[in-house]
Amino acid sequence: MKTIDVYGIGAALVDTEIEISDAELTTLGIEKGVMTLVDETRQLELITHLNDHLMVAKRASGGSAANSIMAVASFGGKAFQSCKVANDDNGRFYLDDLTLAGVSHNGVEQLPEGTTGKCLVLITPDAERTMNTYLGISETICRKNLNLAAIASAKYIYTEGYLVTSPTGKEAAIECRKQAEQAGTKTAFSLSDPGMVEFFHDGLQEMIGERADLLFCNRDEAFGWTGTNTLNAAIEGMKKSASTFAITLGAEGAVIYDGESTHRLAPTAVTAVDTNGAGDMFAGAFLYGITNGMDYLQAGKLASLASATVVTQFGPRLPVDQHRSLLAQI
Repeated sequence: MKTIDVYGIGAALVDTEIEISDAELTTLGIEKGVMTLVDETRQLELITHLNDHLMVAKRASGGSAANSIMAVASFGGKAFQSCKVANDDNGRFYLDDLTLAGVSHNGVEQLPEGTTGKCLVLITPDAERTMNTYLGISETICRKNLNLAAIASAKYIYTEGYLVTSPTGKEAAIECRKQAEQAGTKTAFSLSDPGMVEFFHDGLQEMIGERADLLFCNRDEAFGWTGTNTLNAAIEGMKKSASTFAITLGAEGAVIYDGESTHRLAPTAVTAVDTNGAGDMFAGAFLYGITNGMDYLQAGKLASLASATVVTQFGPRLPVDQHRSLLAQI
């Protein structure tokens, strides 16, 4: 009996969003548009340098998979998240935020000492997001943080590619996938970031296994994963790794492959102010759709609309009532 729509696993990060100029990114030596792992000292250095900048979104629980899982729950789905936080203010805030979003999780008892992960999200005037992440205790997420009963009860697992940077996180992702396969739970993955594809390709392949049921990526990640440089070639290459997939194309829409046919989704015209969380929202909305009676084309339309909506405001998530209004449009 599959009582959970989507079971997620990923890094638990508390997000802080700040507006910044391109010139400041260059001065600070930050590569634009990607996620860079930093130590706590470097992150504190950046926060100190930017302490007079405008914080554009309130503190929020984040992490790629968690953003998607919270979207599933906000649309009305049943969701579970495995993560690891510390016994500190951010850790307790993070778990409370998951609960408030309607997401079940792997417990609050005996939280370990340490520092909960933090992500500094820098937003430039073109709406591009650049992330500097201190993983903290989330870097040590491991197999014991999995809930095997929840995995077996889920229709899909959803794993973020960022886990590949942590040896224990990668092991947990592989074990999660194996448990899902044994339980007849479908597997969904996100490639997460072009840097993950470039530097951790083999590790991502280990996490995905022989073939994913569903794979999410953007165009750059698809090109890097398949070793191609045209969209048509990337689509054909992706078929070797996944039974179905979605490739997001930013302002150009998205491509969905449902296992038989390829569907091109037209973009929703909006004025973007913050692209943080766009891919996460796309995946969460899509997963909600296919686990709640929608076909791939309907789910793709919902995902495209939801991701276009989230970039029109600061922060990676939408108010719950806004999810309902999006559903009413499909």
